[in-house]
Amino acid sequence: MAVPLPPVRHPRTVPSVRRLSVASLVRYVRALPKVDLLIGGAIIALGTLEAFTVATEHGAAETPELWWIGQALVTGVLVWFRRRAPVAVFILMILAQYAWHRQGYESCQVWQLASLMIVFHTVGAELPFARGLAWGLTGVLVFDSGAVDHRWLPFEEVIFLTVVFGASYLTGLAVHAYATRVRKLALHTVQLERDRERQAAEAVAQERVRIARELHDVVAHSVSMMVMQAGVLRRRGGGNDEVLLGIERMGREAVEELRVMLGALRMPLDEAIPQPGLEMLAATVSSLVSSGVRITLDVEGEPVRLPPGLDLSAYRIVQEALTNAVKHASESEIRITVSYHADSVELEVLDGGASPGLTASDLSTGNGLVGMRERAALFGGTFQAGRRPEGGFRVHASLPISHQEVLTDERIS
Repeated sequence: MAVPLPPVRHPRTVPSVRRLSVASLVRYVRALPKVDLLIGGAIIALGTLEAFTVATEHGAAETPELWWIGQALVTGVLVWFRRRAPVAVFILMILAQYAWHRQGYESCQVWQLASLMIVFHTVGAELPFARGLAWGLTGVLVFDSGAVDHRWLPFEEVIFLTVVFGASYLTGLAVHAYATRVRKLALHTVQLERDRERQAAEAVAQERVRIARELHDVVAHSVSMMVMQAGVLRRRGGGNDEVLLGIERMGREAVEELRVMLGALRMPLDEAIPQPGLEMLAATVSSLVSSGVRITLDVEGEPVRLPPGLDLSAYRIVQEALTNAVKHASESEIRITVSYHADSVELEVLDGGASPGLTASDLSTGNGLVGMRERAALFGGTFQAGRRPEGGFRVHASLPISHQEVLTDERIS
């Protein structure tokens, strides 16, 4: 026969749990609305006062009736938590009133009536209309039927309880309707503010596009004509005039930079400020690899410094393709290749396989495939995207480079 072992006691565990519970309770009470704390404190104070002054008037054997103080304390604490659990507090308050009358008291005290009015108000204010109405009517019927008092109530008392508790519920319902209207107005105000900001951003974007078109039509055309005329003069003079050669070279550079600037004007406002380029791609990949995504980044050729607009567009194309691959390629490996050539930079993003049922149009976030294609076309490049014969998806972009400058060791590092 096995002899049961005595329970192992851990004297330090109980005090630590107790301290934790007390600390949690204190934090919870501090988080309660100050109004509820004041109301609960007022009920406790009023109940204590009546216990020491008018106990015999309600049927007590003597004054003071000390156990009334405990009931007032419990009622005040229930009022503190009336917003967190309105139905539970409502039921407990009715049960407390039932226990009160089972002690032989026919009338209720002022603090008890006030507490019941508060919980009826809370049911109307905190619950949805249908639930609140159901609980409010149930509470009124319970009191009017004499279920709490265990006696048939006079008609005038039924009218009194109906009016008092019904009015308390209706005040709560009015507060609920007002709070709902305020929330709707707040949401409507936020939506109006967002619409206003969006309309302002659209107006600015339209103005930027208009300015870009005007600059292209006027300035770019005029500079191009100057370059052509300088070339004609140079060829007529034998083709070795250094001044005309300089004019042609600077004119072509000006046209190229102007084209990049016009492209920046057509970009969204948040991309008109200095933005990351391909040098930030390694950090982006590292952040994704650290989160468990299988990504390989290969850089072929000697990196060159790209114009800001071209560098940004190249980064955004890879970023968008990488986002789509991470979203749709499940657990397959993703390979990114950046190839620098003498006159172009090629970008390629490959993944091993997308989720079944997806098409190329599904592989899109943000600007999507259309946005990537427009970015490539802005700089005279090409863009291709589609499924691979061996499975998976491929995004490839080739962007021409007009001005080349080898990156310094400091920037590469």
